[in-house]
Amino acid sequence: MKKPIVALMYDFDKTLCTKDMQEYGFIPGVGMDAISFWKEVGDLTDEQQMDNILAYMFKMVEKCKESKIRITRKKFNKLGKDVEFFDGVDTWFKRINKYGKKQGVRIEHYIVSSGIKEIIEGTAVAKYFKKIYACEFMYDYNGIIQWPKFAVNYTAKTQFLFRINKGVLEIDSKSADKLNHYLPEDERRVPFRNMIYIGDGFTDVPCMKLVKANGGQSIAVYNPEKGSGVVQELVKDDRVNYALPADYSEGSDMETIVKSIIKKIEAVAEMESYKK
Repeated sequence: MKKPIVALMYDFDKTLCTKDMQEYGFIPGVGMDAISFWKEVGDLTDEQQMDNILAYMFKMVEKCKESKIRITRKKFNKLGKDVEFFDGVDTWFKRINKYGKKQGVRIEHYIVSSGIKEIIEGTAVAKYFKKIYACEFMYDYNGIIQWPKFAVNYTAKTQFLFRINKGVLEIDSKSADKLNHYLPEDERRVPFRNMIYIGDGFTDVPCMKLVKANGGQSIAVYNPEKGSGVVQELVKDDRVNYALPADYSEGSDMETIVKSIIKKIEAVAEMESYKK
């Protein structure tokens, strides 16, 4: 039997790390506090009827200019070193990969985030992801921020699930045709039933609902120090399968549930193999 692929897809901010990634180093670096920065982003969004993600990217560029800070890709990467993760994240990927191997499945990890790709790439866990889909800047010949290259809002996130599903991972001029080409579910690289999506709130709902509706598993996480709040509504409204604390430690509820899902996927794949 060919080893099934299990795709674990994660939001980043408040899912793997404890708060929005800009709040660790960038916002203090331009002389602001988080509340003031996000208020300006919200005001710009409302005043200009602007996409909220493009608004925060614009504000990042604007604040760098005001502070006379030359932001380069390398500097963004360095900001990734300041990111603080929830308990267990640092060893999570190795443990889950090891368990997948034991169960006879291939584990792949993906990021689908509205945060900044360059910051994520600078974190200690970046090496574990097969692909990082997130907002990204384009840089000029001096290596300075020039323009938003890629913006990932909550509805745009769903396209990346289809990319993973069909195996069209690269974003280039030919990928749209490949992505929209019809392909039977059983011929797709990662069937939706082999997907696990992990996110923290309403901005992840389209992805979580899409995965759940197509036979995969969606997990809404919450900060253990702040309580379940919003995510319990997602369970009540049948938008996600589970609401769990964002604790990725060995023996945690998260590890127990994810391992159980992986085991189920392997069992289903084995049963399906006998039908062919």
